[in-house]
Amino acid sequence: MFRRWLLALMARISLITLGLCCFLLLFYLLACKPSSHSKHPSLLWSGGATSKEGYMALLQEGEDSHRHYISSLTKQIAELKEALEERTQQLQESLEKAKSKGILPQGLESLHKTPTKSDLKEFFRSQLNQAEVNSGLEVPNEYALIPFDTFTLQTVYQLETGLTKHPAERPMRRDHRDELIGTVEMALHVLNGPQQQPGNPRRKRSYSPSDFIQGLTRTERSRGTVYELMFKDDSPQDFAQLVLFRPFGPLMKVKSDSVNTASIIINIIVPLSGRVYAFRQFVNNFREVCIQQDGQVHLTVVYFGRDQIDQVKAVLDQTTRETRFRGFTLIQMNEEFSRGRGLDVGARAWRQRQNVLLFFCDVDIHFTADFLTSCRLNAEAGKKVYYPVLFSQYNPSIIYSNHTLLPSIKQQLVIKKENGFWRDFGFGMTCQYRSDFINVGGFDRSIRGWGLEDVHLYRKYLHSKLMVVRAPSRGLFHLWHEKSCADELPPDKYKMCMQTKAMSEASHGQLGELLFKEEIELHLNSQKKIKEI
Repeated sequence: MFRRWLLALMARISLITLGLCCFLLLFYLLACKPSSHSKHPSLLWSGGATSKEGYMALLQEGEDSHRHYISSLTKQIAELKEALEERTQQLQESLEKAKSKGILPQGLESLHKTPTKSDLKEFFRSQLNQAEVNSGLEVPNEYALIPFDTFTLQTVYQLETGLTKHPAERPMRRDHRDELIGTVEMALHVLNGPQQQPGNPRRKRSYSPSDFIQGLTRTERSRGTVYELMFKDDSPQDFAQLVLFRPFGPLMKVKSDSVNTASIIINIIVPLSGRVYAFRQFVNNFREVCIQQDGQVHLTVVYFGRDQIDQVKAVLDQTTRETRFRGFTLIQMNEEFSRGRGLDVGARAWRQRQNVLLFFCDVDIHFTADFLTSCRLNAEAGKKVYYPVLFSQYNPSIIYSNHTLLPSIKQQLVIKKENGFWRDFGFGMTCQYRSDFINVGGFDRSIRGWGLEDVHLYRKYLHSKLMVVRAPSRGLFHLWHEKSCADELPPDKYKMCMQTKAMSEASHGQLGELLFKEEIELHLNSQKKIKEI
């Protein structure tokens, strides 16, 4: 009888203690969280300019509000601490009595221990260790990977578009907006704090929101949210990179590194067969971005067959004469075209001792200098591979059917739902180090022609211990081109090819206008006649 009474008492006291701990933690988090109830929009997010007096008045108002709020919470926390200590003392006395009588139930020994402040930190640390932050975790297939969102101070680029279906937008939900603003502010606090590399006398610059380039974020529902933020540093090749983790509580600083990308060469590998016009367009983009802006690149072209190879050589020779750039390698393959085979040969053909960063690319891809920076920052030998999600352009003749002349390529490449879509089903464009590519086994060389070779390689990385960074890229585009699906393709590849062709033509709304064009014209004519009457 006494034993049942004691168990019931201890269970109740344990529940009360747990509830008080939760309330104490909740009030602690509220006290540490900046108030987001101000009617004024965030200056950091909006980027708007205000007067110095107005800004100082806003700061003073926020400071007074915080002071009153914290004072109230401090009083409540003190009362809760007193109640918690009282309940804890009661529980300890009950456990002492049970232990002295030898009736302490098995499994309750851990309660016979005075809780410490380090318990909460230890719990958060265990959340960090179990999350995919410092190292990759094995993933069963491509559907199980949690992709990152990419964000800047104004825009979030996301795969989960929700009801709006916008691939890029300013966050609509206030909690999401405040979360990202708070993350950037926390990163600036870390970078500008006295504890940031105190022994380095050269580290005297002050970071501001204008130094923020972009960030990546994703949430593991059972662990927390990880943020990777990139800031400009002293030179165009120097960057400050921070990793923050929110284990469903306060942010934790994981690491803060200075990353110098000046010595990181990217070997861009392009498999090719024919398509000289598209190759000229690609080289024009290469000259502008890689030669004129970046400079730390090498281009490897793996050409299949003999037809038109002289024209490809002429394009490369002309580029060398006009720019004095000699970082080209042209490999000819006298065999049937195979994308996987071409990329594999191009990757293994690198003869320099340096472990080069590979960018597997196609001839109909357009990229920016910002993408090359993302390629360098998001791939790390032995740790991370980067699988960007590119933005795929719809058929310009459908998008701009009411235009006399088509806009330029740069004007067409705007990320919005009328112009294209995130090609989240494609895994062909990727940045990874040559050592990782070889260690994982490279491409399946038995695959011929178009398709599947990229998925097989992607799955190899998912099954490895490397972290796969999957995120939409605002600087990587797939240019629309006429697509033909060969009759000799096997049924599974032919179906994939036709699905890609259908998705690449236009949006649902634009295809609907084409399908119901006659009905729409009849309606417009009838409305015109009614107005005339």
